[in-house]
Amino acid sequence: MKAIVLTGRGRDGAAFRDHPKPDLRPGQVLVRMLAASVNRVDLYMRDSGAGITHSLPQVMGIDGVGEVAETGAGSHFAVGDRVILYPYEFCGTCRHCLAGEQPLCTTARILGEHRDGTFAEYIAVPETAVMALPREADIHEAAALGVAYMTAWRMVFGKAPAGPGMSVLVQGAGGGVSYAAAQLARRAGARVIVTTTGADKMAHFAAEGIEAVDYRAADVAKAVLALTGGDGVDLVIDNVGEKTWGASLRALTRGGHLVTCGATTGANPSADIARLFVRQLSIHGSTASNVEEFRRLLALFVAGKIRPRIDSVYPLDRTLEAFDRLEHPDRLGKVVIRIADPA
Repeated sequence: MKAIVLTGRGRDGAAFRDHPKPDLRPGQVLVRMLAASVNRVDLYMRDSGAGITHSLPQVMGIDGVGEVAETGAGSHFAVGDRVILYPYEFCGTCRHCLAGEQPLCTTARILGEHRDGTFAEYIAVPETAVMALPREADIHEAAALGVAYMTAWRMVFGKAPAGPGMSVLVQGAGGGVSYAAAQLARRAGARVIVTTTGADKMAHFAAEGIEAVDYRAADVAKAVLALTGGDGVDLVIDNVGEKTWGASLRALTRGGHLVTCGATTGANPSADIARLFVRQLSIHGSTASNVEEFRRLLALFVAGKIRPRIDSVYPLDRTLEAFDRLEHPDRLGKVVIRIADPA
């Protein structure tokens, strides 16, 4: 089969090439991939991969949708079923799995990080990591749910859930997770303020009725305080890291919460401990949604209540161009890989 295979680090470390088609093991389904999305962690795997247990060569890609090509005995799925992948393999028996917190599984393996992923014509995954997807669902939009939206869901509705009467600041809202977080927080009834830059992006958010601060033209914290009458926001969604950390803390109201899921610009910001305890701020780490949260997200998508914004779509053999697009400053929304046409 054809796949995007990581064989080394750096821009030349990944290539479109032949790779063995996976064998089906007990409890698994073989999925013919239709589409997948590109995520920041794909670039991290290409350029570093430090701290992630894996071996090369490895197929890249974390999320996606496809059609069941083969099943084992007793499967709940049939050949031809349209499915969406939950990007974790989990044991189901550790205390975290038993509590319904599959992302905290002590032996969790993430597709495209710890094992072969979704940028391939076929993938074999545990049946527990597959959910039915209606055939009428847009495959490109559905492909964007598995990382961006499930990560945003837990950030918005997790330890400090957004809701009516709350104000939420989303840093770097042109990116996939941040755009999803802004969309979900607004749907929850919260007032949403985003940071972004560029005339087109500012115009887009204005047209959507979302307040936006141009982080290149203004002091973000001061601008947010001005917009909130000096009070600050209840919740900050930040996956940027060091570059935005100080502004995120200063933009919070007393007793506010900062939720982080990434460190694109660095992982070691100043803690600003005095501000934390004087204002009784809380910082929450967040990764992906659990299976039940993903089910709720999928139901909302199927009902037409949310629609991921797609920036661009590339065929599998142009995935390396898609990586470049992910880093382009004009990007707004998700970059998607089209792998095959539906049957």
